[in-house]
Amino acid sequence: MMQHLIVLPVIVPLVAGILLLYQRQGLIRYKRTVSIIATALTLAVAIGLVNVATQGEIVYYALGDWQPPFGIVLVLDRLSALMLLVTALLAVGAVVYACAGDDEKGSNFHGLFQWQLLGINGAFLTGDLFNLFVFFEVLLLASYALLLHGGGKARIQASVHYVVLNLAGSSLFLIAVGILYGATGTLNMADMAQRLATLPAERQGLVTAGALMLLVVFGLKAAIMPLYFWLPRAYAAAPAPVAALFAIMTKVGIYAILRVYTLLFSDSAGALSALEQPWVWWLALVTLAIAGIGVIAARDLRLLVAYLVLISVGTLLAGVGIRTPEAISALLYYLIHTTLITGGLFLLADMIGQQRGKAGTRIVKGRPMVQGGGLALLFFIGSIAVIGMPPLSGAIGKALVLNAAEGTQRLWLWPLLLLASLASLIALSRAGSTMFWRSHRGSLSGSVLPRRQWLGVIWLLSTAPLLVALAGPISAYTQATAEQLTNPQRLIDTLLPDAEEAL
Repeated sequence: MMQHLIVLPVIVPLVAGILLLYQRQGLIRYKRTVSIIATALTLAVAIGLVNVATQGEIVYYALGDWQPPFGIVLVLDRLSALMLLVTALLAVGAVVYACAGDDEKGSNFHGLFQWQLLGINGAFLTGDLFNLFVFFEVLLLASYALLLHGGGKARIQASVHYVVLNLAGSSLFLIAVGILYGATGTLNMADMAQRLATLPAERQGLVTAGALMLLVVFGLKAAIMPLYFWLPRAYAAAPAPVAALFAIMTKVGIYAILRVYTLLFSDSAGALSALEQPWVWWLALVTLAIAGIGVIAARDLRLLVAYLVLISVGTLLAGVGIRTPEAISALLYYLIHTTLITGGLFLLADMIGQQRGKAGTRIVKGRPMVQGGGLALLFFIGSIAVIGMPPLSGAIGKALVLNAAEGTQRLWLWPLLLLASLASLIALSRAGSTMFWRSHRGSLSGSVLPRRQWLGVIWLLSTAPLLVALAGPISAYTQATAEQLTNPQRLIDTLLPDAEEAL
């Protein structure tokens, strides 16, 4: 029974999406009930899978009982279980918030929401490159429609750039997969890793080209410099619950870099090992610098939060570029924090915009808000957390990443990350003082916000103190995850137990 649990993060949103899209004109109460139940069930399954992964074993599910390397497999280890749990926690907050009224702006919101979860969960679980491409396409197709949910000129403009760039990335992804398949004769990542270790010299140039093409694709998904230009406007224009769920989208690209390059191009790959390391390191630093400038320049709260996502991308990819177990452990802790907090900030920005009337989310003076006190408190908590100030989880996450840097890496990472944090502090202080302190004249603006919106935001922002309270066990889990990632032979032996005997 426990073995079949692995496939449920894919099956549950798939079935729920079919039910919801089939009844696309049905009662909104039916849609909300199905969507919330499916998302809560996905969360429960993710918690169960984390408990399985905590035991340290790597398990897989062979679809159709076709054993690897010939069949399609879903692989569960510590990393995939962690990513499933973070996605489910984020999705619960987003779907509860959407049920306050955002879901009524289009007939297909909940069905598309579940299918995006299907694509994200599948990408975290798949054990072969081609199905990573397939799940990427599923989540992207759903995201194209969700970005347009509710319509509007800004969303249409943002979606054009988003769709065109991601279609180009998908084409490049398929070409890269074809190159690697032609060079190695397999698509199963464990089998490919084994074959790359004994690859003839004449094929190494072809594999290098394919690997660097994959890095471009994953860099586009992660929004690394110079491939990030689509993200700020797309995230700022998206409906609030969609933007919140999009907070995990850049992490899919980061996950793919971690998974593919620690498995396929590990130390056992010889001349092909660590192909991505210098590229990721320097581009992550540039991303940090540009995102810090973007945060200062932002004149809209939603755009500001989008640039905060980019700062987190640069921080996470710097950890990938360091490529030590300590750095991987640090970035995983920070990944949990930044995904949930930035998701909550997107929802909070929408609530503030609703209360400010015509001023919306623009960082300008406006009338005082009906529920300004509660919104100001949540804004303060979210800001302290995302900046990385004590005593909330952002401080621990950034301290761990900074401590993981070694030698000359510290000379580059410390100033850039600290300056980006300072830029975030200045920008959020300016936004908070303008929206709350300087808006003291005139009649109250806005109406009482629905309880579900408050619940969705509190669900996500409350993880900041919880991550501090549980810092010990979470850090222990991320350290064990990093050790598991840096020892890919364990995964290879699990999926291909007879490979060593065959050699």
